[in-house]
Amino acid sequence: MSLYRNLIWFLKGIKEYTRDGYEAASRGFVVEDLGVSAVGQSFMITGANSGIGKETAMAIAKKGGTIHMVCRNKDKAEVARADIIRESGNTEVHVHILDMSETGQVWEFAETFKRQYPSLNVLINNAGCMVNKRETNSNGLEKNFATNTLGVYVLTQSLIPLLLKSRGPRVITVSSGGMLVQRLRAHNLQSLGGFFKGTQVYAQNKRQQVVLTEHWAKTNPVIHFSVMHPGWVDTPAVSGSMPQFRQMMGERLRTAVQGADTVVWLALSRAAPATPSGSFFQDRKVVPTHLPMAWTHSSTKDVQKFLAQLETLAHKARPQHQAADPQNLAPAAGSPTEPSQALEVQQHV
Repeated sequence: MSLYRNLIWFLKGIKEYTRDGYEAASRGFVVEDLGVSAVGQSFMITGANSGIGKETAMAIAKKGGTIHMVCRNKDKAEVARADIIRESGNTEVHVHILDMSETGQVWEFAETFKRQYPSLNVLINNAGCMVNKRETNSNGLEKNFATNTLGVYVLTQSLIPLLLKSRGPRVITVSSGGMLVQRLRAHNLQSLGGFFKGTQVYAQNKRQQVVLTEHWAKTNPVIHFSVMHPGWVDTPAVSGSMPQFRQMMGERLRTAVQGADTVVWLALSRAAPATPSGSFFQDRKVVPTHLPMAWTHSSTKDVQKFLAQLETLAHKARPQHQAADPQNLAPAAGSPTEPSQALEVQQHV
Protein backbone atom coordinates (compact mmCIF):
# COMPACT_ATOMS: atom_id res chain seq x y z
CA MET A 1 0.00 0.00 0.00
CA SER A 2 2.86 2.38 0.85
CA LEU A 3 4.46 1.75 -2.55
CA TYR A 4 1.11 2.34 -4.29
CA ARG A 5 0.51 5.61 -2.44
CA ASN A 6 3.98 6.93 -3.18
CA LEU A 7 3.81 6.03 -6.86
CA ILE A 8 0.36 7.54 -7.41
CA TRP A 9 1.36 10.64 -5.44
CA PHE A 10 4.58 11.16 -7.40
CA LEU A 11 2.86 10.80 -10.77
CA LYS A 12 0.20 13.25 -9.58
CA GLY A 13 2.94 15.61 -8.44
CA ILE A 14 4.78 15.60 -11.77
CA LYS A 15 1.55 16.63 -13.47
CA GLU A 16 0.14 19.08 -10.91
CA TYR A 17 2.75 20.22 -8.36
CA THR A 18 5.44 21.49 -10.73
CA ARG A 19 5.84 24.89 -12.40
CA ASP A 20 4.04 23.52 -15.46
CA GLY A 21 1.19 22.40 -13.21
CA TYR A 22 0.86 25.89 -11.77
CA GLU A 23 0.94 27.55 -15.17
CA ALA A 24 -1.79 25.22 -16.43
CA ALA A 25 -3.95 25.86 -13.36
CA SER A 26 -3.38 29.62 -13.41
CA ARG A 27 -5.08 29.93 -16.79
CA GLY A 28 -8.34 29.42 -14.92
CA PHE A 29 -7.66 32.02 -12.20
CA VAL A 30 -10.01 34.99 -11.89
CA VAL A 31 -7.75 38.04 -11.96
CA GLU A 32 -10.33 40.23 -10.22
CA ASP A 33 -10.22 37.98 -7.13
CA LEU A 34 -7.11 39.79 -5.92
CA GLY A 35 -8.26 43.28 -6.93
CA VAL A 36 -8.91 44.11 -3.29
CA SER A 37 -7.53 46.39 -0.58
CA ALA A 38 -6.25 45.06 2.74
CA VAL A 39 -5.98 48.49 4.39
CA GLY A 40 -7.17 48.34 7.98
CA GLN A 41 -6.71 44.57 8.25
CA SER A 42 -3.99 42.73 10.16
CA PHE A 43 -2.22 39.55 9.10
CA MET A 44 0.08 37.29 11.12
CA ILE A 45 2.43 35.16 9.04
CA THR A 46 4.76 32.65 10.66
CA GLY A 47 8.03 31.87 8.89
CA ALA A 48 7.79 35.15 7.00
CA ASN A 49 11.47 35.92 6.43
CA SER A 50 11.98 33.77 3.32
CA GLY A 51 10.32 31.60 0.70
CA ILE A 52 6.54 31.30 0.65
CA GLY A 53 6.12 33.25 3.87
CA LYS A 54 8.06 36.26 2.65
CA GLU A 55 6.28 36.34 -0.71
CA THR A 56 2.94 36.12 1.09
CA ALA A 57 3.90 39.02 3.35
CA MET A 58 5.10 41.02 0.35
CA ALA A 59 1.89 40.51 -1.62
CA ILE A 60 -0.36 41.44 1.31
CA ALA A 61 1.79 44.45 2.22
CA LYS A 62 1.37 45.74 -1.34
CA LYS A 63 -2.39 45.63 -0.71
CA GLY A 64 -1.98 47.83 2.37
CA GLY A 65 -2.40 45.19 5.09
CA THR A 66 -0.66 45.40 8.45
CA ILE A 67 1.86 42.57 8.59
CA HIS A 68 3.04 40.72 11.69
CA MET A 69 6.07 38.65 10.69
CA VAL A 70 6.69 35.82 13.16
CA CYS A 71 10.23 34.55 12.66
CA ARG A 72 12.91 32.63 14.53
CA ASN A 73 15.99 34.54 13.33
CA LYS A 74 15.96 38.26 14.15
CA ASP A 75 18.67 39.31 11.69
CA LYS A 76 17.05 37.52 8.74
CA ALA A 77 13.64 38.83 9.75
CA GLU A 78 14.83 42.44 9.83
CA VAL A 79 16.42 42.10 6.40
CA ALA A 80 13.18 40.65 5.02
CA ARG A 81 11.15 43.39 6.71
CA ALA A 82 13.33 46.06 5.07
CA ASP A 83 12.85 44.38 1.68
CA ILE A 84 9.07 44.26 2.11
CA ILE A 85 8.84 47.91 3.20
CA ARG A 86 11.09 49.07 0.37
CA GLU A 87 9.22 47.17 -2.35
CA SER A 88 5.67 47.66 -1.05
CA GLY A 89 5.97 51.18 0.35
CA ASN A 90 4.02 49.91 3.38
CA THR A 91 5.65 50.69 6.73
CA GLU A 92 3.10 48.71 8.77
CA VAL A 93 5.34 45.65 8.87
CA HIS A 94 6.27 44.34 12.31
CA VAL A 95 8.72 41.64 13.38
CA HIS A 96 8.09 39.22 16.26
CA ILE A 97 10.76 36.70 17.26
CA LEU A 98 9.55 33.19 18.10
CA ASP A 99 10.85 29.64 17.82
CA MET A 100 7.76 27.62 16.87
CA SER A 101 9.42 24.40 18.04
CA GLU A 102 9.42 25.64 21.65
CA THR A 103 5.87 25.15 22.88
CA GLY A 104 6.30 27.29 25.98
CA GLN A 105 7.52 30.20 23.87
CA VAL A 106 4.49 29.85 21.59
CA TRP A 107 2.27 30.12 24.66
CA GLU A 108 4.06 33.24 25.87
CA PHE A 109 4.01 34.90 22.47
CA ALA A 110 0.28 34.32 21.86
CA GLU A 111 -0.70 35.68 25.25
CA THR A 112 1.53 38.74 24.87
CA PHE A 113 0.19 39.41 21.39
CA LYS A 114 -3.40 39.31 22.63
CA ARG A 115 -2.59 41.90 25.28
CA GLN A 116 -0.84 44.22 22.82
CA TYR A 117 -3.19 44.11 19.82
CA PRO A 118 -6.98 44.54 19.73
CA SER A 119 -7.67 42.33 16.73
CA LEU A 120 -6.26 39.95 14.14
CA ASN A 121 -8.04 39.38 10.84
CA VAL A 122 -5.97 36.59 9.35
CA LEU A 123 -3.55 34.03 10.81
CA ILE A 124 -1.29 32.27 8.31
CA ASN A 125 0.47 29.20 9.74
CA ASN A 126 3.34 28.95 7.29
CA ALA A 127 6.41 28.10 9.37
CA GLY A 128 7.51 24.50 9.26
CA CYS A 129 10.56 22.29 9.43
CA MET A 130 11.87 18.94 8.29
CA VAL A 131 14.49 17.65 10.71
CA ASN A 132 15.98 14.48 9.24
CA LYS A 133 17.37 13.11 12.51
CA ARG A 134 15.27 12.72 15.63
CA GLU A 135 15.72 15.75 17.87
CA THR A 136 13.68 17.02 20.80
CA ASN A 137 12.80 20.47 22.14
CA SER A 138 13.18 21.66 25.73
CA ASN A 139 9.97 19.82 26.67
CA GLY A 140 11.27 16.54 25.25
CA LEU A 141 8.96 16.66 22.24
CA GLU A 142 10.12 15.56 18.79
CA LYS A 143 10.99 18.74 16.89
CA ASN A 144 9.07 18.18 13.66
CA PHE A 145 5.90 17.45 15.60
CA ALA A 146 6.54 20.31 18.03
CA THR A 147 6.93 22.80 15.18
CA ASN A 148 4.55 21.59 12.50
CA THR A 149 1.69 20.35 14.66
CA LEU A 150 1.79 21.32 18.33
CA GLY A 151 3.11 24.83 17.67
CA VAL A 152 0.37 25.41 15.09
CA TYR A 153 -2.22 24.03 17.50
CA VAL A 154 -1.19 26.22 20.44
CA LEU A 155 -0.80 29.39 18.37
CA THR A 156 -4.12 28.98 16.54
CA GLN A 157 -6.14 27.83 19.54
CA SER A 158 -4.73 30.68 21.65
CA LEU A 159 -5.49 33.33 19.04
CA ILE A 160 -9.05 32.21 18.26
CA PRO A 161 -10.54 34.67 20.83
CA LEU A 162 -8.66 37.53 19.15
CA LEU A 163 -9.73 36.40 15.68
CA LEU A 164 -13.34 36.34 16.85
CA LYS A 165 -13.08 40.04 17.68
CA SER A 166 -12.13 40.83 14.08
CA ARG A 167 -14.00 41.33 10.84
CA GLY A 168 -14.04 38.34 8.49
CA PRO A 169 -11.50 36.23 10.40
CA ARG A 170 -9.56 33.57 8.53
CA VAL A 171 -6.95 30.95 9.41
CA ILE A 172 -4.79 29.47 6.66
CA THR A 173 -2.33 26.64 7.23
CA VAL A 174 0.33 25.85 4.65
CA SER A 175 0.40 22.06 4.53
CA SER A 176 1.75 19.72 1.86
CA GLY A 177 0.52 17.30 -0.76
CA GLY A 178 2.91 14.85 0.86
CA MET A 179 0.25 14.24 3.50
CA LEU A 180 -1.71 12.28 0.87
CA VAL A 181 0.58 9.28 1.42
CA GLN A 182 -0.03 9.26 5.18
CA ARG A 183 -2.88 8.07 7.36
CA LEU A 184 -3.24 9.76 10.76
CA ARG A 185 -1.15 7.84 13.29
CA ALA A 186 -2.69 8.88 16.59
CA HIS A 187 -0.80 6.17 18.48
CA ASN A 188 2.71 7.57 17.85
CA LEU A 189 2.83 11.36 17.56
CA GLN A 190 6.44 11.45 18.77
CA SER A 191 7.73 9.02 16.10
CA LEU A 192 9.20 6.76 18.77
CA GLY A 193 10.86 3.46 17.95
CA GLY A 194 11.86 2.03 14.63
CA PHE A 195 13.46 3.84 11.70
CA PHE A 196 13.17 7.64 11.76
CA LYS A 197 12.74 9.25 8.34
CA GLY A 198 12.28 13.02 8.19
CA THR A 199 10.17 13.04 5.03
CA GLN A 200 7.67 10.54 6.49
CA VAL A 201 7.43 12.39 9.80
CA TYR A 202 6.93 15.67 7.94
CA ALA A 203 4.17 14.16 5.78
CA GLN A 204 2.49 12.78 8.91
CA ASN A 205 2.61 16.25 10.51
CA LYS A 206 0.98 17.67 7.40
CA ARG A 207 -1.81 15.09 7.61
CA GLN A 208 -2.26 16.18 11.22
CA GLN A 209 -2.65 19.80 10.06
CA VAL A 210 -5.44 18.77 7.70
CA VAL A 211 -7.25 16.92 10.49
CA LEU A 212 -6.84 19.93 12.79
CA THR A 213 -8.23 22.30 10.16
CA GLU A 214 -11.29 20.13 9.64
CA HIS A 215 -11.85 20.03 13.39
CA TRP A 216 -11.50 23.80 13.84
CA ALA A 217 -13.92 24.45 11.00
CA LYS A 218 -16.58 22.37 12.74
CA THR A 219 -16.09 23.93 16.17
CA ASN A 220 -15.54 27.59 15.17
CA PRO A 221 -18.10 28.43 12.44
CA VAL A 222 -17.47 32.20 12.55
CA ILE A 223 -13.87 31.78 11.36
CA HIS A 224 -13.04 30.54 7.86
CA PHE A 225 -10.38 27.83 8.12
CA SER A 226 -8.43 26.46 5.18
CA VAL A 227 -5.36 24.34 4.58
CA MET A 228 -3.43 24.24 1.34
CA HIS A 229 -0.67 22.66 -0.72
CA PRO A 230 1.64 25.17 -2.46
CA GLY A 231 3.07 22.65 -4.89
CA TRP A 232 6.73 21.70 -5.16
CA VAL A 233 8.44 25.02 -4.52
CA ASP A 234 12.07 26.08 -4.84
CA THR A 235 12.80 27.53 -1.39
CA PRO A 236 15.94 27.66 0.77
CA ALA A 237 14.36 25.09 3.10
CA VAL A 238 13.84 22.58 0.29
CA SER A 239 17.47 22.99 -0.74
CA GLY A 240 18.61 22.48 2.84
CA SER A 241 16.38 19.56 3.83
CA MET A 242 15.97 17.77 0.49
CA PRO A 243 19.01 18.56 -1.67
CA GLN A 244 18.63 15.45 -3.82
CA PHE A 245 15.00 16.25 -4.58
CA ARG A 246 15.97 19.84 -5.39
CA GLN A 247 18.70 18.65 -7.75
CA MET A 248 16.42 16.10 -9.43
CA MET A 249 13.55 18.54 -10.02
CA GLY A 250 15.62 21.59 -10.94
CA GLU A 251 13.72 24.10 -13.05
CA ARG A 252 10.50 22.13 -12.72
CA LEU A 253 10.08 23.46 -9.18
CA ARG A 254 7.70 26.38 -8.70
CA THR A 255 8.92 29.81 -7.72
CA ALA A 256 8.16 31.07 -4.21
CA VAL A 257 5.71 33.58 -5.71
CA GLN A 258 3.81 30.75 -7.41
CA GLY A 259 3.84 28.74 -4.19
CA ALA A 260 2.43 31.70 -2.26
CA ASP A 261 -0.35 32.45 -4.73
CA THR A 262 -3.08 30.32 -3.15
CA VAL A 263 -2.11 31.50 0.36
CA VAL A 264 -2.56 35.11 -0.76
CA TRP A 265 -5.84 34.24 -2.50
CA LEU A 266 -7.17 32.53 0.62
CA ALA A 267 -6.11 35.49 2.77
CA LEU A 268 -7.47 38.31 0.60
CA SER A 269 -10.07 37.28 -1.93
CA ARG A 270 -13.81 37.58 -1.46
CA ALA A 271 -14.17 34.23 -3.21
CA ALA A 272 -12.30 32.24 -0.55
CA PRO A 273 -14.85 32.63 2.29
CA ALA A 274 -17.57 31.41 -0.07
CA THR A 275 -15.88 27.98 -0.10
CA PRO A 276 -16.58 25.41 2.64
CA SER A 277 -14.54 26.09 5.78
CA GLY A 278 -12.07 23.33 6.57
CA SER A 279 -11.27 22.55 2.92
CA PHE A 280 -7.92 21.57 1.42
CA PHE A 281 -6.80 23.79 -1.47
CA GLN A 282 -4.42 23.55 -4.38
CA ASP A 283 -4.10 26.32 -6.97
CA ARG A 284 -7.18 28.18 -5.67
CA LYS A 285 -9.43 25.12 -5.83
CA VAL A 286 -10.76 22.69 -3.25
CA VAL A 287 -9.14 19.29 -3.81
CA PRO A 288 -9.56 15.87 -2.13
CA THR A 289 -7.62 15.10 1.05
CA HIS A 290 -7.14 11.43 0.09
CA LEU A 291 -5.80 9.58 -2.93
CA PRO A 292 -8.16 7.08 -4.59
CA MET A 293 -8.13 3.66 -2.90
CA ALA A 294 -5.27 4.69 -0.58
CA TRP A 295 -7.05 3.84 2.70
CA THR A 296 -5.86 6.97 4.48
CA HIS A 297 -9.16 8.04 6.04
CA SER A 298 -9.15 8.51 9.82
CA SER A 299 -11.62 6.93 12.20
CA THR A 300 -13.53 9.13 14.63
CA LYS A 301 -11.73 7.34 17.47
CA ASP A 302 -8.30 8.18 16.03
CA VAL A 303 -9.21 11.84 15.53
CA GLN A 304 -10.50 12.11 19.10
CA LYS A 305 -7.38 10.44 20.45
CA PHE A 306 -5.18 12.80 18.42
CA LEU A 307 -7.01 15.91 19.66
CA ALA A 308 -6.91 14.71 23.27
CA GLN A 309 -3.16 14.18 23.08
CA LEU A 310 -2.58 17.62 21.58
CA GLU A 311 -4.60 19.23 24.35
CA THR A 312 -2.74 17.35 27.05
CA LEU A 313 0.72 18.02 25.60
CA ALA A 314 -0.10 21.70 25.10
CA HIS A 315 -1.21 22.14 28.69
CA LYS A 316 1.80 20.24 29.98
CA ALA A 317 4.13 22.66 28.15
CA ARG A 318 2.30 25.78 29.32
CA PRO A 319 4.42 28.11 31.51
CA GLN A 320 3.50 27.78 35.18
CA HIS A 321 2.41 31.39 35.61
CA GLN A 322 -0.28 30.83 32.97
CA ALA A 323 -1.49 27.51 34.34
CA ALA A 324 -4.14 29.03 36.61
CA ASP A 325 -5.91 30.87 33.81
CA PRO A 326 -8.27 28.54 31.90
CA GLN A 327 -8.74 31.18 29.18
CA ASN A 328 -5.16 30.85 27.97
CA LEU A 329 -6.05 27.82 25.92
CA ALA A 330 -9.64 26.71 25.87
CA PRO A 331 -10.09 22.95 25.36
CA ALA A 332 -10.61 21.98 21.76
CA ALA A 333 -14.37 21.92 21.47
CA GLY A 334 -15.74 18.45 20.99
CA SER A 335 -12.51 16.69 21.96
CA PRO A 336 -12.13 14.26 24.85
CA THR A 337 -10.87 15.76 28.10
CA GLU A 338 -9.26 12.72 29.68
CA PRO A 339 -5.44 12.77 29.80
CA SER A 340 -3.77 10.94 26.97
CA GLN A 341 -1.76 7.80 27.56
CA ALA A 342 0.80 9.03 25.04
CA LEU A 343 2.57 11.37 27.41
CA GLU A 344 5.32 8.83 27.80
CA VAL A 345 12.85 24.93 9.71
CA GLN A 346 10.61 26.02 6.63
CA GLN A 347 9.54 24.06 3.62
CA HIS A 348 6.61 22.53 1.79
CA VAL A 349 6.78 19.57 -0.57
